[in-house]
Amino acid sequence: MSLPQPSSIAEGETSGEFSVEERALLLRLAHESILSALDGREIPLGSPTAHLAEPRGVFTTLYLQGELRGCVGYVLPVSSLYQAVAETARAAAFEDGRFFPVTQQEAPELHVDLSILSVPKVIHADEVEIGRHGLVISMAGRRGLLLPQVPVEHNWDRVTFLEQTCRKAGLPRDAWQKGAKIEAFTAEVFGEK
Repeated sequence: MSLPQPSSIAEGETSGEFSVEERALLLRLAHESILSALDGREIPLGSPTAHLAEPRGVFTTLYLQGELRGCVGYVLPVSSLYQAVAETARAAAFEDGRFFPVTQQEAPELHVDLSILSVPKVIHADEVEIGRHGLVISMAGRRGLLLPQVPVEHNWDRVTFLEQTCRKAGLPRDAWQKGAKIEAFTAEVFGEK
C-alpha cells in the first residue's frame, strides 16, 4: 500500500518552526502509524532528530474525500513530538468516537493535517485573535478546545468562536462571560492538500 505524498509542501519551502523535511517526515509517520495498526505491527518510535524529540502538544486531523474522518490530540506536551504524532494519528483513525474506525480500504486515501501547539496560556476574551489563536475554555470540570483554523474555516467572529468553544465543552454559550477560564495557544498547521 503506498502512502499519499505531502503535496502541499513545496520543495525549498520554509515557513514556521519546522523544515520541509521535518514536516514531510511527520506526515509520513502519521500515515505509517495508521497502516501499521491496520497490519497489526509495531513501528519503532526512536526520534530521527533532537528537534522532533522535544515534548509538544499536537493534534492529528484526518480527512477522507474532503470530509473530516477523525481528529485527536494532546493539548499539553506529554511526549516527544515524534511519538505524539504516531499516537494521535492512530487515535484519530481508530478511537475518535464520532466515527467508525478507519478501514484498510480508506487508509491510502486519507489526508493528514498536523497542528503542533504552543503551551496554552490564560488570555482575556478581548485578546483572542481569529486565525492566530486556538482556544481552551474550561469551567466546572468541563473543557472544550478548538484549533486556530476552525473559526477561519467557518468564518466566525471572536464572539462566535468563544461561544462555540464553550458549546464544545458542554457549557452554556456565554460561559466565557461568566467566569470560565479562557486559554489560548498558537499552532503551526501543515498537511496534505
